[in-house]
Amino acid sequence: MRQTIHAFLMMIIISVLLCSFQTRAIEVAAERGDHYLPMLEDKRVGLVVNQSARVGEQHLLDYLTDNQVNVVRIFAPEHGFRGNKGAGVYINDDKDVKTGVSIVSLYGANKKPKPEQLADIDILVFDIQDVGVRFYTYLSTLVLTMEAAQQKGISYLVLDRPNPNITYVDGPVLEQRFRSFVGMLPVPILHGMTLGELALMSVGEGWLTSTGQLDLTVIPVASYSAKDDYALPIAPSPNLPNQRAIYLYPSLCLFEATQVSVGRGSDFPFQVFGHDRVRLGTFAFSPRSIPGAAMHPKLQGKTVYGKDLRHSGQRGLSLDWLVQTQSAFVQQQQVMINSPDFFDKLAGADVIRLALAQGLKAHQIEAIWQQEVQAFKTRRLPYLLYERE
Repeated sequence: MRQTIHAFLMMIIISVLLCSFQTRAIEVAAERGDHYLPMLEDKRVGLVVNQSARVGEQHLLDYLTDNQVNVVRIFAPEHGFRGNKGAGVYINDDKDVKTGVSIVSLYGANKKPKPEQLADIDILVFDIQDVGVRFYTYLSTLVLTMEAAQQKGISYLVLDRPNPNITYVDGPVLEQRFRSFVGMLPVPILHGMTLGELALMSVGEGWLTSTGQLDLTVIPVASYSAKDDYALPIAPSPNLPNQRAIYLYPSLCLFEATQVSVGRGSDFPFQVFGHDRVRLGTFAFSPRSIPGAAMHPKLQGKTVYGKDLRHSGQRGLSLDWLVQTQSAFVQQQQVMINSPDFFDKLAGADVIRLALAQGLKAHQIEAIWQQEVQAFKTRRLPYLLYERE
């Protein structure tokens, strides 16, 4: 009898836990059609999307079309509408084979929609999965399309998605003189915000460079907080193929402005780093041309020696590998940073490059911007949509 009662109680507990879990299931904004479909009724809609704009197993474009929404144009960011173009690859305008909707590339002749491309549009809808790092260019596409909408006087709707690096706020705040397509907003490298929150902050803080009022709406993610460890269901771009690469990306991307390879042209991009002449470790790999990911990768065809970070567990921003590599290059009388201008644009400031040249240790460099990071955390408070720890 006692065993029967015990089993019955366990079943009740399990049921309660399951119900609690189901109630807390994260629901991205695109899946909350009842919250935004009425806004699109009888409107001519432009989509700023790529392959990550999913409603369950369906692309947002198909979902809207099935719901009789009039989608007249697609605006595709870096890597293209289907997300299969490598970093920096020039992308031409195109047409979606399934629906016949025209696709305007925002990573080709222009990175910002032209007024004539918005002439027959009433509202722009943005739905792209970000990774929470300032130099990841989807944030820049958000800013530029918001500015284009503001300039044209059309509405703007953000369907928000979680940030897989939301618990981290770190790195120098971008200085205006280093503003570029790899850094447009005065936020740290890791800003700890979703794109929906950053859209609100951009308007609220007057960061958009165009004039006029912007009719902005953000549909938030349901049942989401910074405590949730969100694994991306779809790779956001070819060279961030998995969660490990997404976690290592903030720490490794600064190597893009150096002679060091971060694994582009390998099966593990942004999960390794190395060099052919200056040995940075014992792990060996050889970058090769990979269509759609790395056509002409750095150190192509050379045997590169460095570190395999696929099991490192590193998250957030760490300058340890950068400092160690700088030291190794100095010992070999080699120059690590071969593109100082690009390095500073990625960093958003020249403080990291100058500190590396002075031989400062990682913790000494990271201490430089802690005060401005704290100020940023305070400044962003009015725009946060989700609970923070």
